[in-house]
Amino acid sequence: MSLDHTHDPDLISWVESARDHADFPVQNLPFGVMDFGDGPRPVVAIGDEAFDLKVATQQGLLGESGELNCAAAAPSLNALANLGADVRRELRRRISALLTGSDPSLHDDTQARTEVLRPQSEGTMLAPFAIGDYTDFYCSIHHATNVGSMFRPDNPLMPNYRHLPVGYHGRASTVVLEGGEVRRPSGQTLPVEANDPIDGPSRLLDYEFELGFYVGEGNAMGSRINMTSAPQHIFGLSIVNDWSARDIQKWEYQPLGPFNAKNFCTQVSPWVVTMEALEPFRVAGPARGPEDPENLPYLHPDRPDQSLGIVCETAIRTVAMRERGEDPFVISTGDFRHMHWTIEQMLVHHTSSGCAMRSGDLIASGTVSGPEPESRGCLLERTWRGSEPIQLPDGTERKFLQDGDEIIMRAWCEMPGVVRIGLGRCAGTITPAE
Repeated sequence: MSLDHTHDPDLISWVESARDHADFPVQNLPFGVMDFGDGPRPVVAIGDEAFDLKVATQQGLLGESGELNCAAAAPSLNALANLGADVRRELRRRISALLTGSDPSLHDDTQARTEVLRPQSEGTMLAPFAIGDYTDFYCSIHHATNVGSMFRPDNPLMPNYRHLPVGYHGRASTVVLEGGEVRRPSGQTLPVEANDPIDGPSRLLDYEFELGFYVGEGNAMGSRINMTSAPQHIFGLSIVNDWSARDIQKWEYQPLGPFNAKNFCTQVSPWVVTMEALEPFRVAGPARGPEDPENLPYLHPDRPDQSLGIVCETAIRTVAMRERGEDPFVISTGDFRHMHWTIEQMLVHHTSSGCAMRSGDLIASGTVSGPEPESRGCLLERTWRGSEPIQLPDGTERKFLQDGDEIIMRAWCEMPGVVRIGLGRCAGTITPAE
């Protein structure tokens, strides 16, 4: 994948709200699904506006492909993603031309502008994909080492960790769009110094800042995706909050890993930033040390800038803060570039057994944590299992989340000489257990 004219930092859209927009300038053009009262349809964000793909295809602005016309009228992005990377790239170029005026067809037609460009504030965001399967990885070596140090101080990192991306299968049924309420889960926990478990609300509720990617074109069962072709199968990235109940997790996770501790809610952000938009933000991954083995050939990166520079910020807003009208308080800021395994390696390893991927499958990275305390992407790490509480501006503190707490996640890419783009936000508010 290479840069083209759609990445030009001097490119300016005639859509006023897109100029200097922190997340959605014309260099981004992320996909989502919205309903303006006339049914859900795929859209593209440009500033504070939504470019309606269904209407644009009906007006002949995006070519005459029957497959694209059908995908643009679908209630999710699955059909569009399944058309493949080449179609997506050409669609990006076409929309960029329409929104910058190099193709004046839209700019010069007042009625078309009104019908194709609609204020995002007038519509309802919906889940971007119908997710068939959801897999969660564990790709931050800092997160894995920190958590391992808490529970297995003599053996914090399992011997397989440096050889393969560790993952497990999650629940697609409880992957939901951001912005709603998150009910505190109940389950079995083992109280301190107790011999028998109890059933009740989790007392150690936590968030996990992750990034997730959606599969575009899938693969046949029995076939393997390789490192060279992997980018062709990845549609784009969103923010993922993998809500976690740490006390339930501690009791249940051996020997097979987490179960009810993580299956009650996973939130995703509504906008999907494509791999094309992220290409200018490719960076080298973390340097491997002498303790790191050589990757097996199927996992060997095929480019030096294998990782992505994506800032990942988490903030909290308590009930009291909302009542006082205060802004959220930032509690951690990490960067995806510190992840030990890349998104391509996740996909390649996942299919190395012949596992079939389908359009719209969600694959999450695991908690995004860096080398510094301020870059740890969950409260378990940030408070070191509750022993180092976070001090909030009003003098209160948090070890884990309380009812009424709102977690707001944001992510963006920013580098010298490149226009900043963002992934938007992923927020959720804790409500009491049932």
